[in-house]
Amino acid sequence: MPRPLLEVADIFRRHGAAWREANRGHVSLEQLKVMSAIERCRTAALGGYVARCENENCAHSIVAYCSCRNRHCPKCQGAAAREWLENRQAELLPVPYFHVVFTLPAAIADIAYYNKAVIYAILFKASSEAMLTIAADPKHLGAKIGVISVLHTWGSAMTHHPHVHMIVPGGGLSPDGIRWIASRSNFFLSVRVLSRLFRRLVLTKLLAAHKEKQLEFFGSHTALTDEKAFAAFLAPLRRQDWAVYSKRPFSGPEQVLSYLSRYTHRVAIANSRLIAADGKGVTFKYKDYRVEGPGRHKTMTLNPHEFIRRFLMHVLPRGFHRIRHYGLFANGNRAENLAKARALLGVTPPEPAESTSPADLENTESTEGAPRVHPCPCPLCGGRMIITREFERDGKLAYRSPAAPIIRIDTS
Repeated sequence: MPRPLLEVADIFRRHGAAWREANRGHVSLEQLKVMSAIERCRTAALGGYVARCENENCAHSIVAYCSCRNRHCPKCQGAAAREWLENRQAELLPVPYFHVVFTLPAAIADIAYYNKAVIYAILFKASSEAMLTIAADPKHLGAKIGVISVLHTWGSAMTHHPHVHMIVPGGGLSPDGIRWIASRSNFFLSVRVLSRLFRRLVLTKLLAAHKEKQLEFFGSHTALTDEKAFAAFLAPLRRQDWAVYSKRPFSGPEQVLSYLSRYTHRVAIANSRLIAADGKGVTFKYKDYRVEGPGRHKTMTLNPHEFIRRFLMHVLPRGFHRIRHYGLFANGNRAENLAKARALLGVTPPEPAESTSPADLENTESTEGAPRVHPCPCPLCGGRMIITREFERDGKLAYRSPAAPIIRIDTS
């Protein structure tokens, strides 16, 4: 795939040092690490290697640099998504799948920015509990369902907009586990009922977190440290309708995989959305969801420092999982539940797909004295690519293939 003409990394390299200096003391260590990783990704700073096609009639050579593998890096998420999808492909069931979105109100999103770990976790817990509870109710579906839940914290213009995307099969196991209960083909659960339970669960969990001193408040929200003030802050939200949205079901597992490939490992902005950048501004494409039709596709220009600020506000706390599984898909009993569901649906499990895109050179093992093989074939002839040289981060030669001639390549 050709390199985009403009990347987030380019903007960080041009303006990152000035932004860090201007915001000294107000940038978290995790944000600094993300900036550094993106700036160095696929450059000589992280090391690299030279690979050559062993087909004598081709002998095509490539020079490649190592990836940072940071989960916020726009360049690294493609490979991570493919690897994750290969593992999920064998878990999909031959039933319709629904897409449900739970969104936090703007007032809670404002305080979530300074309490990411706590409030994002509440968003996950409340939305999953609402789905599992209403689905298990005999008045609705009366079944134990499975949920894949993905956290997004941004809107299209990189504003702070925490919400969860859920992918849910249209049905589940009966309480006794001996039947598969299918939902209606074009309707899963009432979004009105889900919204009300989601609202109650979030507000209850927020009050509990406040009581346990888990929340911090700054600026105009400082007064919310008082318990009564916080309760008064939440009171109007009890009367509002909370945004829960259910899209029409996917037509099959292939469409689910296509959707997941776009959503699971997405970052605040993809390089493909960037249009131009200079010392005055960064211009990018975005969607205005308040507008229907083609008119929703617009462009926006931000000051480079504002662009960096918006990008970094979506850096997640260290160790925080943005993809979670619930119900039938919970990690502990997933294999057993899927086997039971397939048996009840009368289908055999698919053959596990073989990974074709290993992430690192650590997977390119070779026998003693034999050349190391690159995981991808030659882009010109499809032949086997032999790694002829490998360089460490400091540029020192770390490996040279015993079966390949020395090739001098100038990458300047």
